[in-house]
Amino acid sequence: MTDIAERVYRSILVVRCQAGDRAAFAELVELYQQRLHYFLATMVGDDHAADDLLQEVWFDVYRGLAKLGDPGAFPSWIYRIARHRALRELRKRQQPLSSLAGVDLAGEEEDADDFSAEDAERVHAALERVVPEHREVLLLRFIEEMSYEDIAGVTGCQLGTVRSRLHYAKRALRRVMEAMPHHG
Repeated sequence: MTDIAERVYRSILVVRCQAGDRAAFAELVELYQQRLHYFLATMVGDDHAADDLLQEVWFDVYRGLAKLGDPGAFPSWIYRIARHRALRELRKRQQPLSSLAGVDLAGEEEDADDFSAEDAERVHAALERVVPEHREVLLLRFIEEMSYEDIAGVTGCQLGTVRSRLHYAKRALRRVMEAMPHHG
């Protein structure tokens, strides 16, 4: 299925859900379950907490879906709900988070280098070590393949802020990866 056809199909599923079609809701759950779980688990750093948060997200989606005016906005909307749940969980834990304070980013190479497929495992491990604001834009852009506009919709940030945050997030991730031991 092409990207456009897939978006149209998902929008139709949302409309069917809004009309009370439970099978369509089950299909939406099936389409988003694993990706949302990964997003939540990576954001909060705990698979079991992600399971609980995911149930809460689906409950929120079920209750609020009828009010969603634009079915095409469903992906951004559901990730906004997931983001809200993840950030609430992090605030509840009051975990100290690493930040870019004191990190010299001057002289860093430009973002021309992309990560290779061999680095995927290290990237996923490094994601857990960056601040949530960076983690979420990296996940939304590179795992969920969202546009900058969609990321802005999920995070509630301006487009320029998303671009800037993504730029610094890639640098922070690269820094964390450089500090990690290489295996193999």
